[in-house]
Amino acid sequence: MNDQQQLPAMPMSRRTVLKAGGGLGAAVALTGLDWALLSPAEQALAAPGGAVKLNVLFIGAHPDDEAGTLGALGQWNENYGLKAGVITITRGEGGGNAVGLEEGPPLGMLREAEERRAVAYAGIENIFNLDGLDFYYTASAPLSYDVWGGEAVLSRIVRVVRATRPEVIVTMNPSAVEGNHGNHQQAAMFAVEAYLAAGDPKRFPEHLAEGFRPWQPRRILRSGANGVGGTGEGGVAAGYKPTVASDVVFGAWNGTFSPRHGKRWSELLDLARWEYVTQGWAEFAPGTSDPARITNQWLTVIHSRSPIIDPTSGPDAALRGAALPIPGGLPLGTLIDLRPERFEAVAGQAVPITVTVTAAQKLDAGRLTLTVPDGWTTSAPVSVPPLRAGASFSTTVRVTAAPGAAIGTQVRVEATLQVGAARGMTFAQLRVAGAVEATIKPLEEIQSFRNWTAALGFKHLDVLVPELFAVGQGRTRDLEIVVQNFSDVTQSGEVALSVPAGFAAAPASVSYPPLAAGNTTTVTFHVSNTDTSIPTANRPANRGSWPVVVHATSSSGSADRNVVMNLVPTRHVQRVAVPPVINGVMAAGEYPGDPIAVDTIWDGSPMGGTTPSISCQTWITHDDANFYLFLKVVDDIRGTILPKEDNKRQRRTDSVEINIDPRGDAPNTAHTFIAGIMPSMDSMTGAPGVGRDRDNWQGEAHVTAPGMDVKVVMAPTTASYTGYDMEVKIPFAVLPDNLDPKQVGFNVVINDSDTQNKAAQRRVGWSTFPGMRADPWRWGILTLDVEDAGSRPKSPTLPDTAARSVSSPQSILQSAADQVPLGGFSPATHELKILSSAVSGGIVRVALQTPRAGTSRVFVWDGTAVRGETEVAVKAGRTDISFRSDTTAKGTQTGDLSGSTAAPVLAVSFESSSGVAASRAMLGGRSA
Repeated sequence: MNDQQQLPAMPMSRRTVLKAGGGLGAAVALTGLDWALLSPAEQALAAPGGAVKLNVLFIGAHPDDEAGTLGALGQWNENYGLKAGVITITRGEGGGNAVGLEEGPPLGMLREAEERRAVAYAGIENIFNLDGLDFYYTASAPLSYDVWGGEAVLSRIVRVVRATRPEVIVTMNPSAVEGNHGNHQQAAMFAVEAYLAAGDPKRFPEHLAEGFRPWQPRRILRSGANGVGGTGEGGVAAGYKPTVASDVVFGAWNGTFSPRHGKRWSELLDLARWEYVTQGWAEFAPGTSDPARITNQWLTVIHSRSPIIDPTSGPDAALRGAALPIPGGLPLGTLIDLRPERFEAVAGQAVPITVTVTAAQKLDAGRLTLTVPDGWTTSAPVSVPPLRAGASFSTTVRVTAAPGAAIGTQVRVEATLQVGAARGMTFAQLRVAGAVEATIKPLEEIQSFRNWTAALGFKHLDVLVPELFAVGQGRTRDLEIVVQNFSDVTQSGEVALSVPAGFAAAPASVSYPPLAAGNTTTVTFHVSNTDTSIPTANRPANRGSWPVVVHATSSSGSADRNVVMNLVPTRHVQRVAVPPVINGVMAAGEYPGDPIAVDTIWDGSPMGGTTPSISCQTWITHDDANFYLFLKVVDDIRGTILPKEDNKRQRRTDSVEINIDPRGDAPNTAHTFIAGIMPSMDSMTGAPGVGRDRDNWQGEAHVTAPGMDVKVVMAPTTASYTGYDMEVKIPFAVLPDNLDPKQVGFNVVINDSDTQNKAAQRRVGWSTFPGMRADPWRWGILTLDVEDAGSRPKSPTLPDTAARSVSSPQSILQSAADQVPLGGFSPATHELKILSSAVSGGIVRVALQTPRAGTSRVFVWDGTAVRGETEVAVKAGRTDISFRSDTTAKGTQTGDLSGSTAAPVLAVSFESSSGVAASRAMLGGRSA
């Protein structure tokens, strides 16, 4: 049986089966249902028609990203009749596999099936996988954007939004906060852009030619919130206290009982999570059964064009005014859209805000009133004329921050439209700014995010983004400070830095020249670590977050910005004339200098009382062409022993990761070298698994790092397991760039697994911070005795293993039913039809009518697995295809369909340069 044939069954409700069966007769044959027993809604679903209508659309990067929201999505479906769907940009084929050796597209198909089973608990039947490449873990949204194809993927998301017409979009956190997965961040950024673009006929006008109309979602939420919220049934009513005071956070209690399932939603969330078995989630312990401790699903408003209600009013509050009406409110679909001209509000300086009211149906004349914080001033109320359905009215109002308003605070400006007895309110967010402020020049990818929020007018998403920089232990670095004039007049003044004890900044202050309104300039300080006894990384009581205050003065006053400094360890690596012998044994003189202590807890906690269960000492040296490392790892319990074929994803068992950033300036790990070494595979004395992971060229080392050599010697096991010694040679030639001997980024991380479930519980390292696994700028710094040959970077080599919708029978069946093009790609200009089909003696015969020359893939699907498949080049018009039911990609089926769990269905896809199409029919039948 090939990998696709091992797919678990997609859970099919009667509705799903009706739609997948293809036509009334086929549906009845497939399900055994009588037409007269079907509800009118089910009859409508069984008949052909336009694309499915959704109310809520979740947009994520991978299968399982929606998992945390299923309690809310399920309640909305069961209690309010709202239909939700999920966009998943990738199928997660680049992730781990806790249950088998599948990777690449076969793993992606497994993960799609898991996702379909999981979301079915929430009544979700429509999953749109967009065929983006899942490459590896990264914190880089720009890298994700480039790998996925940028605007091309956004176009596909917008096409699905226009096809399905959701009122509410739910996504992940789009902000570049510490530790945010770059794939998650970019998926959310795409969701925000799609929210803004889908209703604009000027964006992706080719969709209109395909028959999709502009559609304007009314609200976009992100899953989760930053702040404090209670648990238990009263948590939503008690309200959420957000870190950003201007945020609006809705909630839904996961302890709500589901009559449909006979369980609480918290229990259903456990069942759903356990479906994601390839991710190891089947190992998760069940959640609490104590109602007082059951969590709430929190949802933060990114933007709302539609009126909102009090978030404490119930689990439906997030939907009211967008997908559900507000009792006593304006007609559902009425929009009140606020767009401030700028995010920063300087005391005494008016901020213009454009307010646009759009009528969903005829709207009588009304009155628009603004509410602002105490001490602020605003324009007088505005009269809104009567509006016909679809008409809009725009006006510009002004708000002015109060004198003495606290700089750095965030506020809401609320606009309320009163029409007779009905009213509706929505809001915009502003930040109180100093006339002039100064802060550190951000990292390249943080600046990219800020450029994006500024371009969209969504700068409120910047507020949680940390302002961070690193300095090496005992070193001095130049620190660029950006000075910005937020006022409407030219300003001049000074900038000064306040640093903690043990650090120094020079000069004491720097003057900046006259700075015109709205402009920026840059000044430079020299920041030093003067006390080398200060613990590096996350060892100090402050977890390595050292506060620095950037103080800016101007003719209008002063303003402070708080930023964070990380202290990273440094080491000079001595050169050797005679290279070490790579044999797993450290001979005298082979590794001059003291070892690096790799024992700072980064993830998890020490075990075994006061003695940590994992630690390491690492010696490092070099010659003219190679790094040499010797690692002595102390460990108390041996983790999972993997087969030699499973040399990937080192975090699943005991392993060593060696990180090298050749020039110390990599924006993300695609420009670094990361070795992943599992000390033994197959047996206690087996050869180590050596590879590269999430770096410039991922894969087994014999391909991606020729010349790399590793030897491992297990510690004697006279009484108990005590760890292992490892010796490693890494040629400079395999690194992604030439070395800068003044600042090589370097880190060692030890993964410690004390179980057999392919999961590491603890990780220790040399330079450890939240998110440092993907942040090369927070690795330690090495200096070397070599010449700098200058930068000659190698372009990243990324996998090309994206799983595709045209090869997924479950996606094909869904697309044929819901009329949303496979993968969100352009639909073919003419219909794909199954003219006839039959099976006899294990031979399947299918006659297709295809819109033009291209490629068709035909699957025999029995509701649980693929029972046969073929891929053929087809011409325009009729093509006759025959294949044995065992003629699959790997040719392992028997051709006997008698053991099918359901009447077999044909799932057929078509693709060409002009678009894609999907069709389905009962085997022995034809397309509806």
